[in-house]
Amino acid sequence: MASLNVYSVLVVLLLTCGVVMATKENCQIIKENNCDTKMGLPYVLEAFTSIFETGSISNKCCGELVVLGKVCDSALVKRTLENPLFKNLSPAIIIAKSIQIWNNCLALIDSPSPFV
Repeated sequence: MASLNVYSVLVVLLLTCGVVMATKENCQIIKENNCDTKMGLPYVLEAFTSIFETGSISNKCCGELVVLGKVCDSALVKRTLENPLFKNLSPAIIIAKSIQIWNNCLALIDSPSPFV
């Protein structure tokens, strides 16, 4: 049931920038960079869960996150935090977790494979 709620929230956040509380800056960044179309929904859900709840992020999802780009990642996380559904979360903790996941994914993607 929790995953259904996460899915519902993500669909609303990714498809609209009409939330009154959303800053124009984040919405503008998301629209200008086509952030809502760069990452497949299964990877969005996986990344969302690893940032806003608990869980790990797969290598494939890390690759998708890096392709999404840091600007989009940051704007989407900040816009999600502006949603009243997430008012009980600490923005500092979520942003720090997002940065940690981003850095781990970037290091993973940038590191050469031992099988090459």
